[in-house]
Amino acid sequence: MPFERLRNTFKQLGALDGSLYYLHQLLERGSRRHARLMRYYLVAQPVSGEAACRPSAKNPVVELMPDDPLIPSFPRPPEVIARRMAERSQCFVARSGDEFTGFLWLAYGAYDEDEVRCRYELADTTSSVWDYDVHVEPKHRIGRTFARLWDAANSHLDARGIRWSMSRISAYNPTSLAAHGRLGIHKLCSATFLCIGPLQISFIGTSPWIHISFSAASRPTVRLAPPRHGQ
Repeated sequence: MPFERLRNTFKQLGALDGSLYYLHQLLERGSRRHARLMRYYLVAQPVSGEAACRPSAKNPVVELMPDDPLIPSFPRPPEVIARRMAERSQCFVARSGDEFTGFLWLAYGAYDEDEVRCRYELADTTSSVWDYDVHVEPKHRIGRTFARLWDAANSHLDARGIRWSMSRISAYNPTSLAAHGRLGIHKLCSATFLCIGPLQISFIGTSPWIHISFSAASRPTVRLAPPRHGQ
């Protein structure tokens, strides 16, 4: 029933995020996707040196190589994968036999948002990275793939002295928020983007606070520092 879905949405997202989600839906449908209201939480996740689950000896999570035969089965266009690798992003891939089951990407220094116009810069590149596009194939979301991906990434980062992994999570995705919440995320701030054709108005919970742009040449830069001790 529509009322039941409405009630569940507000129960999962809360009053503010639930209202913004439905406003986003109305804008997108009414404008034929020419208008959107995107909202994210920018978060920091502590890097853990302890594995959450036992690794698979048969199907280990490994770093992506340019000639990996699984690349054509990735749920992203080949040119996107090529661009990420050219930008020196690092990818960890999970598989089951010859089947792709999920991946996780890491960027070092800065990351340009791919859904809206925004650049995230890391204030401390020696202790933090940016993680993005953590994806698990639908039929593997009940299993250990998500945990195994993070175990591999955490092991790699912990060995290099990196303590925090920053990312953005859609405020409209309670499943992702809950999954990352179990990993101990710290919410740093929110970022809301009203996009109407070429116009983008950004409302960010840190500097630059408000930003208005009309083209890809103009975008806000958000500088993110790791949480202070005890936060």
